[in-house]
Amino acid sequence: MTTSPLSSHPTLSRRSAVVGGSSSAIGGAVALGLHGRASAQGTPEATPAASPGASPAASPAAGSTDPVITSVPHIFSHDTFQFQSLIVLGSVYERAADVGEIFATTSQIREGDYQGWLTAWKATGDRVAAIADTSAKAGHKVSAREAYLRASNYYAQAGFVAEGTDDPAQGPALFELHRNAWDNFVSRLDIPAEQVTIPYEDTTLPGYAFRVDDTGGKRPWVIFNNGSDGSMTDMWAEGIGAALRRGYNALAFDGPGQNAALYRQHLYFRADWEKVITPVVDYLLTRDDVDADRIAIFGVSQAGYWVPRAVAFEHRIAAAIVDPGVMSVLAAWTQQIPPKDLEELFNATGEELEAVKKGFDQAIAEAETEDPDLKFTIRFRLLPFGTESFSEGLLLARDYVLDDATVAQIACPVLVADPDGETFFPGQPQEFYDALKTEKTLVRFTAAEGADLHCEPKANGLRAQRFFDWLDDTFSYNGGPGR
Repeated sequence: MTTSPLSSHPTLSRRSAVVGGSSSAIGGAVALGLHGRASAQGTPEATPAASPGASPAASPAAGSTDPVITSVPHIFSHDTFQFQSLIVLGSVYERAADVGEIFATTSQIREGDYQGWLTAWKATGDRVAAIADTSAKAGHKVSAREAYLRASNYYAQAGFVAEGTDDPAQGPALFELHRNAWDNFVSRLDIPAEQVTIPYEDTTLPGYAFRVDDTGGKRPWVIFNNGSDGSMTDMWAEGIGAALRRGYNALAFDGPGQNAALYRQHLYFRADWEKVITPVVDYLLTRDDVDADRIAIFGVSQAGYWVPRAVAFEHRIAAAIVDPGVMSVLAAWTQQIPPKDLEELFNATGEELEAVKKGFDQAIAEAETEDPDLKFTIRFRLLPFGTESFSEGLLLARDYVLDDATVAQIACPVLVADPDGETFFPGQPQEFYDALKTEKTLVRFTAAEGADLHCEPKANGLRAQRFFDWLDDTFSYNGGPGR
């Protein structure tokens, strides 16, 4: 990884958190910046009309040390666009995308052109959604179902970069297009998913219950806990489809700061995630088709923090999978911010605190005027925290840290994924694994297997095999009757 001044900050990508490294003045001198994986491209104006990198045969920028850019296939030299493209490519395994549609879309996009990315993916989503509508009207259920799934993915990709455009309001509108296509998909499954509402404090959380069959018999369930910015389609590609094939029922939900809970209900992230998962388990235990002794939870990305935090206190969960293991979300925000400046922010009170916060935020605002990637990253990462202030985001992220005492309270078996090229939470999977006092398994994923990078975006088949084989063994389960 490389460090650069705020004025030339390299982009950060999906599921990454904000991190730092530069200098600006607050009174005397405060160093502040963002540090991320290096992008070989600058602003959109510096790139051609169509990216020559939009080809699986293209080569990464010479000398790049960014694991995302050097991972194969190389599609973009812009970190966010490259990582997102690999995620979409990996979703082909679960029929959530088609290879030709992916490359036809990415070939239209300039490096770093956020509006261009949004426009291209929305156009593909519109075209595929129209195919789905036509198939549905003609009674072709399978064709409609498959096209709605792909359209939901493409709309989610379009909306992902809305905060980097001149019109961030495109984000909520694209979320609704995504969710409409998703709902059309799940309603056409052979066993249609149930849209459920989960009581939560003084409101509810939206969710989807997926069943292997309609017999009503008791089965193990897997709770799918999304990360900081994944869509429901991501959850399907990253595990729900695989769980159903293996005889597990599944529950996916939007927690505070995620998807519908964010865009429709304006609920924001919280660090004490057990207050979210306990109501989810309460809901599951109202169902007659739940094997109460075999409830598992699967957390991806930032849920690698949330899930351990939750199962440390919620002991009705019998097994947990985290991809990756995360001890500190805060560490990912602060890798390159000098400790003395963090201490000043974290220890200040009253008027002094307000002055320090103002200095941090002014430095960010000045840098954003020259760096569209920085502007996107800051806005995108702060949105689900419910603030527009970078300094306030740092103060909130301070609570997203696991200590050894909390980890020691985890009693259920835990699988921890640790991939090559884990740049969001480097070293933390091993650190979390070492802190666990319960039955535990560390699963490595390598570039040689095509399973590198955060959450192994290109290896959904391999992930499923390793994760669910482990869960089968942990639960002594073989898929249930008739499987």
